[in-house]
Amino acid sequence: MWLIWVILGIVVIIIIFLAGTYNGLVNARNVVKNAWAQIDVQLKRRYDLIPNLVETVKGYKNFERDTLEAVTKARTAAQTASTSGDIAARSAAEGELTGALSRLMVVVEKYPDLKANQNFLALQEELTSTENKISFSRQAYNDQVLQYNNKTQQFPSNIVAGMFGFNKEQAFLQATESDAEKKAPKVSF
Repeated sequence: MWLIWVILGIVVIIIIFLAGTYNGLVNARNVVKNAWAQIDVQLKRRYDLIPNLVETVKGYKNFERDTLEAVTKARTAAQTASTSGDIAARSAAEGELTGALSRLMVVVEKYPDLKANQNFLALQEELTSTENKISFSRQAYNDQVLQYNNKTQQFPSNIVAGMFGFNKEQAFLQATESDAEKKAPKVSF
């Protein structure tokens, strides 16, 4: 009789372990999805700000047309990459957009009237705030991806992850060597 209770106890412990591990994996996967959604929100905000910034800058004669075209082209590429579902491609496109925006801000230094324009200053502040939020969101996303990947790869939760299809590793957002984010903008006085 006691053997039946021992076996029943072991089965209950295994069921509790499986349920707890499964629920933990579901939670981790959903936290990663939420972190990605937070990045999307900030990127959408940046996409919405860029046309206003470009229009404000266009009003100044002799402003470098190539710089504005690069920003517009990078924005379009980033928006296109956002529909692909490929995190690496999207990260690269966003890096190019960040670089184009950085170059725009460096070129603006040559135009004191533009730097004093209230509309431009407000847009610049909004864009700076958004860039900071994007940076924070990227870090939060990578932290959640690390936790998820650890849960799916460490023993014994990797067994449950394999049984229920959680074994697909999530990709980190990374800057590539070609990203303008890694290059310091040139500023000359």
